[in-house]
Amino acid sequence: MASTTISQPAHLDYGLDTLFGRITKSAECRVGLEQLEHDLSRFAVRIPAPLPEDLDQAKTVVLRVEGRRLTGTVRHSERLGDDSLKLEVERD
Repeated sequence: MASTTISQPAHLDYGLDTLFGRITKSAECRVGLEQLEHDLSRFAVRIPAPLPEDLDQAKTVVLRVEGRRLTGTVRHSERLGDDSLKLEVERD
């Protein structure tokens, strides 16, 4: 998967762990995707602001973009200087 611009529309479902179990939320957003060179079993998703307030706490993601469905477990999240969020996801 090559690096892409951050202007691709996508549908994102993400799972959060709560005191009452896992809940799933959804968002329509624009994303950028990149394959991580150091680990081919992972990819990164960059989501520009404005973000759902709890997206940085996501444990799992299901991303639908360009006719593809990407799923996995979030292994690292990072808020970037431009207020976007980068999620490193290990593929299922």
